[in-house]
Amino acid sequence: MTKPVTKTATTTHATTAATTATTSPRVPGFREALAFEWTKFVGLRSTRWTLLVTGALTVVGAVFVGLSGSLQPDDTVLGGSLTLSVVSLMVAGAVGALTVCGEYASGTIAATLTAVPRRGRVLAAKAALLVCLLYATGLVSCTAAYLLGGAILEDGTYAPGEPLPALFGIAGLFALVGLLGLAVGTLLKHAAGAVVTVVGVLLLPSLFGPLLGDLQRWVAGATPTAALEKLTQTSDASPETVGSLGAWPSLGLVAAYTLLLVAVAAWRLRRRDV
Repeated sequence: MTKPVTKTATTTHATTAATTATTSPRVPGFREALAFEWTKFVGLRSTRWTLLVTGALTVVGAVFVGLSGSLQPDDTVLGGSLTLSVVSLMVAGAVGALTVCGEYASGTIAATLTAVPRRGRVLAAKAALLVCLLYATGLVSCTAAYLLGGAILEDGTYAPGEPLPALFGIAGLFALVGLLGLAVGTLLKHAAGAVVTVVGVLLLPSLFGPLLGDLQRWVAGATPTAALEKLTQTSDASPETVGSLGAWPSLGLVAAYTLLLVAVAAWRLRRRDV
């Protein structure tokens, strides 16, 4: 015969469960992790100023090119106005790297991972914050640069180009390069090394491409710089140097290997010690 459960035993089990639920720490959700990252981002002077420089460089470049008229005859207003956007991409990569490397340098990464034990959630919150901030920065600054460049340059001298939907793709490229910096920074844990790596990815294939012969369009054409040149419709984006792949497929290729690298960084973060 089955022994009946007494009221006292049931009450004891319920009390134990309630006590456990009360004393066990609750793991912060994604929204809380995102709020933590926002607080840290705005609290660091280096990340705030680097983000500001990311947007300001593009606008300053548009004014300089417009006043100097230093465009190729077959260039467009869009391409000329966004001449310094490649430098802005480098700074966007630095923003991504500083977001995580700054915590490793100061030692606060241990406190972050203690507050949010799920490390993948920490990296996802950093990535989401970067995507939103850099996309907005890229879209606003590049749109302002295009409008300023068009206002300064003489009407009819250069073709205007097609700003839409190209500006949305360029803003997406800012976000992707920021994610690239975040992933490299997570893997290397060193800001200088991460920034140099991102700059190398942006510049080295184009610099050494002529030495590769027929492989130049395959190597240089897969870089964020090539996607940027295609989206800005600059005269430098010839099939011989950046490949025959269209602007949007090039952007998709950059997104694919950037997200793959972010996944590798998340896997590595979960498996190693701080």
